Amino acid sequence: MTSMNRRSFVTSMLALLGGAGPALLGGQILGMRPANAETVDPRPGPALSEEATPFSLEGLQEMARKLSEQGFSERPEIPAAWREMSYDQYRAIWFNSNRALWQGTEKPVRVDFFAPGAYYTRPVEINIVSGAESRTVLFDYDLFKKGEQAPELPIDDTLGYSGFRLRGAVAGPGEYKEFLVFQGASYFRAIARGENYGLSARGLGIRTADERGEEFPAFTKFWIVEPKAGDTVTTIHALLDSPSTTGIYTFEAEPGDATTINVRATLYPRTDMDHVGIAPLTSMFLFDETNRNRFDDFRPAVHDSDGLLVWNGAGEVLWRPLANPKTLQVSDFMDHNPKGFGLMQRSRKFSDFADLEALYHTRPSLWIEPGADWGDGAVALVEIPADKEIYDNIVAYWRPKDVIPAGKPYEFSYRMFWDGEPILGRDVARVINTRLGRNHHGEGYTVTVDFAAHDLLPANPRDVQVSLSDNRGTVKDGIIQRNPETGGLRLAFHFVPGDASSIEMRAQLSKDGQVISETWLYRWTA
Repeated sequence: MTSMNRRSFVTSMLALLGGAGPALLGGQILGMRPANAETVDPRPGPALSEEATPFSLEGLQEMARKLSEQGFSERPEIPAAWREMSYDQYRAIWFNSNRALWQGTEKPVRVDFFAPGAYYTRPVEINIVSGAESRTVLFDYDLFKKGEQAPELPIDDTLGYSGFRLRGAVAGPGEYKEFLVFQGASYFRAIARGENYGLSARGLGIRTADERGEEFPAFTKFWIVEPKAGDTVTTIHALLDSPSTTGIYTFEAEPGDATTINVRATLYPRTDMDHVGIAPLTSMFLFDETNRNRFDDFRPAVHDSDGLLVWNGAGEVLWRPLANPKTLQVSDFMDHNPKGFGLMQRSRKFSDFADLEALYHTRPSLWIEPGADWGDGAVALVEIPADKEIYDNIVAYWRPKDVIPAGKPYEFSYRMFWDGEPILGRDVARVINTRLGRNHHGEGYTVTVDFAAHDLLPANPRDVQVSLSDNRGTVKDGIIQRNPETGGLRLAFHFVPGDASSIEMRAQLSKDGQVISETWLYRWTA
């Protein structure tokens, strides 16, 4: 899949999931209506199949292994009338949350379901696990409310739900608000208390930004484990399928001030896979104070994430501001057993965006904490040109160095933190802003990098040593000053690119030989 095709796919996904500004109103997911105070419809909720199936994780893994030994086969599509619905028609069909699964019970979560249609043409199978057996959730179009633009649609056996969302009492007793959504390919999103949806995650990336074309694995079946009253964690199992691999994933989700999800997965490759993305993250970056001059917009910035944070295996903390380049860019940060990486949204004030509709300052950061022994590889960052905020143009993931061979199970695990900043073992001054513009007192450009206030920063900026470099030898005149608004320090310097098409820059603060800041990395492109 070409990068443009990929963007078209993700654009469709974001439009329906509410990732773009106009489609997100106070955290509402398209096709749904906000569900807060508990209300129970006297009509029954979703029905389950009468016949139960024995359930165990080992049984799921054996099913995936056997499936991997067969040729890949696409799931059947829904009828044409459903596939051909317009955006507005699909939006006019939403689940009646008063008839949600477990509505009105003492269970800690409620489950709402998404209709098929429009971009979601192949339904998924959703099962509920109780003890050692599971039952399938039966599709029921009567569980949905319909607006005036909802068309008349045929009902047949090909229909099924396109995904689901979990709601929990995260805002207080009886106030069930959504915190996790699975819908479309292997995409899922979560939020912490008080946040609005922003960036997405995927189960697996295959050949992202690769000239051979990207492959999009899909979660085709889910098993939601029925929780007990008082449980804080909801467990979900999922079957992943694609031409290259099958897999079984287990998600253990716990909402709150930080929504955490423990992920365990076993892949069963059908083919040798030499370009795999583990824990892939997908976000949007249009502009900020590094490229503001390219956009005629009333807002000072537009993005779901503003930087890639990496805590590498050597203990160094790297901060790479995101960019919206004019041509596709791929950056690899080579590493061995990384301690973590993630896409952060450090801009947290309304004035950073001045957008009362999109509320970008409330979008979550997402931090990935790897499980045991990820080995050699690289944190990959893909930046795709974009001219509108509806495009999801940023991807980050872990790329293992070695080929994952066909026929041999491949296991990995990680923990996700949908929240603000992660707690790092190496506490240093954070980078909180990067600005770039023409040098009005000479040639080239001026760059300023602001570091947040921190106990490690000395009172006198002159006591700070600056390590500042680039791969072209164009950087000069670096100075450190106190920023009176943030209380931290600002590094300012100039560079003259000449005929260079790109320049890699690096900066770090230290005092008496001790590193006291994150390592700032930046790629300037002409």
